[in-house]
Amino acid sequence: MRLFVSVDLPDDFAESVADLQAEFAEASGLSFTDPEQAHLTMKFLGDTDEDSLPDLERELEAAVDDADIDPFTVRYGGLGVFPTLEYISVLWLGVEDGGDELTRLHESIEARTTDLGFDPESHDFTPHVTLARMEHAGGKELVQELVAERDPTIGETRVDEIRLTESTLTEDGPVYSTVESFPLE
Repeated sequence: MRLFVSVDLPDDFAESVADLQAEFAEASGLSFTDPEQAHLTMKFLGDTDEDSLPDLERELEAAVDDADIDPFTVRYGGLGVFPTLEYISVLWLGVEDGGDELTRLHESIEARTTDLGFDPESHDFTPHVTLARMEHAGGKELVQELVAERDPTIGETRVDEIRLTESTLTEDGPVYSTVESFPLE
């Protein structure tokens, strides 16, 4: 099973995500994510043995308890890229409010999953929703220009759970399904 921990965007954000992606349609080299599956990855776990699910679920529940965060509001807005504007591999939508809570949750998830043997993150956590991946630099200048000029806000939503999500790779791209949800209390 290919797994990650996520905060999912509500279904009614899909149109706003698609509209934002459309602004970059002329930038060659971008491969857009499915706006219907928009999410914020808290921790990518990768290939995971199904036998380890009970331990993983127990540790994720403990991570939520450790973080001790009540449901909170996240406002999604702003644009950015990874790793830099000079070498773009990912175009993303950022978080304007709720980043502190997301970071606390991430740190707790990171501690618990690394104790289980999952690889630690090799970079600082930046809460974001991936809009596109850049496969070649043909449209880099347009992406740079739009990221510098645009500061969109697509809305806010209440975060009241994290999800353990399975990613199944298909010819049409990844398909995500929830394995388990962990409510914030």
